[in-house]
Amino acid sequence: MNTTQISMEIFPPKKDSEFSSAFRVAKELAEISPDFISVTYGAGGSRSKSTLKIASYIQNELHIPAMAHLTCVGSTQEDIQKLCMDFKEHNISNILALRGDRPKDMSDEQYDGREFTYASNLVDFLKEHTDFEIWGACYPEKHFESFSKESDLTHMKEKQDKGVTQFITQLFFDNDFFYEFREKAARKGITAPLHAGIMPITSAAQIGRSISLSGSSVPKALSDIIAAYADTPEEMYQAGIDYAIRQCRDLLQNGVDGIHIYTMNKPAVAKEIVKAL
Repeated sequence: MNTTQISMEIFPPKKDSEFSSAFRVAKELAEISPDFISVTYGAGGSRSKSTLKIASYIQNELHIPAMAHLTCVGSTQEDIQKLCMDFKEHNISNILALRGDRPKDMSDEQYDGREFTYASNLVDFLKEHTDFEIWGACYPEKHFESFSKESDLTHMKEKQDKGVTQFITQLFFDNDFFYEFREKAARKGITAPLHAGIMPITSAAQIGRSISLSGSSVPKALSDIIAAYADTPEEMYQAGIDYAIRQCRDLLQNGVDGIHIYTMNKPAVAKEIVKAL
């Protein structure tokens, strides 16, 4: 029996006036009946209230398990404690513990003196003060700040030992990176399920943004698609979805624990992929 979990990520709106659009996206994703929907979180907690609002809607109105992202780079322990109380109050029990990107307005002094240096510090705090199910992030192609893939795996194992029960990967476009990573993680003693992060590339412009944010490499098969269809948006859109479907089918055939679709708030894309699977 195939027990692979299928899940989605959405991001909250930047403006309060856009909440109705975010709720619509969540509602459309709920129609697919994903195993859970995760909700991202702005750098330094800039959109923490929005994350809470969307996650609460998913959990309590749509009755789909919600996972709230929680970044700690710009937060104090007091900030995190308060947020955790808010999440608890809204029946949210799954947290993706992240360091997060340094906020643009954070001075060197503030950055050097931050209370949470790494995501593992946040895991420690959550384990001590809450009863959340704690998830972590991992990097099949290495975190861009890391010295090596080996040190990445060491930190990952440390997070598991501290209480992380499942991991979601950074997006990748070449499944071989994932399979090699999964094998090395197992040898390292990492037994927590690994959910493969898949981002459908539906426009040529999107690939540049995705790479600059994730550091993921682009295999020839995908760069050929972009070269062929960059000037024909409709064909690029369909070719990008088809590429993601092939990735997902291959992952399913190779016994992946979960597939986490980075939807970019485009429910139609997620629907097409899940329908094809």
